[in-house]
Amino acid sequence: MELIIVTGMSGAGKSNAANVLEDIGFYCIDNIPPSLITEFAKLTRRGQSQLSKVAIVTDIRGGEMFNEIDDVLDQLTQNAIEYRVLFLDASDECLVTRYKETRRAHPMRTGTENMSLIEAVHREREILKSVRARADYIIDTTFTTTGSLKQRLTSLFLGDSSKGMNVQVMSFGFKYGSVPEADLVFDVRCLPNPYYIDELRPFTGLDDEVRKFVLSCSNTTGYVEKLLALLDYSVPLYCAEGKSQLVIAIGCTGGKHRSVVLTELVYNHLAANGFKASVYHRDIQKN
Repeated sequence: MELIIVTGMSGAGKSNAANVLEDIGFYCIDNIPPSLITEFAKLTRRGQSQLSKVAIVTDIRGGEMFNEIDDVLDQLTQNAIEYRVLFLDASDECLVTRYKETRRAHPMRTGTENMSLIEAVHREREILKSVRARADYIIDTTFTTTGSLKQRLTSLFLGDSSKGMNVQVMSFGFKYGSVPEADLVFDVRCLPNPYYIDELRPFTGLDDEVRKFVLSCSNTTGYVEKLLALLDYSVPLYCAEGKSQLVIAIGCTGGKHRSVVLTELVYNHLAANGFKASVYHRDIQKN
């Protein structure tokens, strides 16, 4: 059985994540107390269920019962039950804005009228610190739309996520914020910018015109050579370490031209060398 435990900050998109996982074949259970996870996993492993892919959402809504999550994860390991932890996160400001827009009550404020919304977010983040540190996959949804989240989760879990490390190569624009979940970040703002070429500005790094312009520059040639050499050396080391996910983020100013070209190049290089890779362009549709 492939078991994914979905957790994270309230308002970060766990419900949307569960919907996506259900769409790609997972049996999803929402808001289950951590203490029941081990018994449920044992039940399915004993052959009393036809379930092969299960996603369990557990979070702070469980109140004090959620405090058992670290012990439960240890129990799963002791019982030789394989699992992966998917942690959904977002910036404090983003979470506060989402709760204000939906007018829903934050779980940490239930029965505590004097606690401010930002204080509730801070307290929840402190409680989740240990499980976040144990997560196999961390996705920050601050700048992620529902459609983009579906794309990322599908690339991660549509196959068997337990087999090998998944390398996610993503482009982004620094003007829209950094990538908190990134393991490696490369800044390609030093390369010639197609934005300042009038006929290239409307296109993206997925178009041949932009790709040829960026890759034809001598500075790009040297940068690419050294970048691929670094990745050829370091990515196998991450694999040997046993990581489940490696996020490589490549950024330019707007996330539409240079970073997209280099991201596609890196993705194709890794895939051609046998790595389980996926590509994602976070800001390509933004103006």
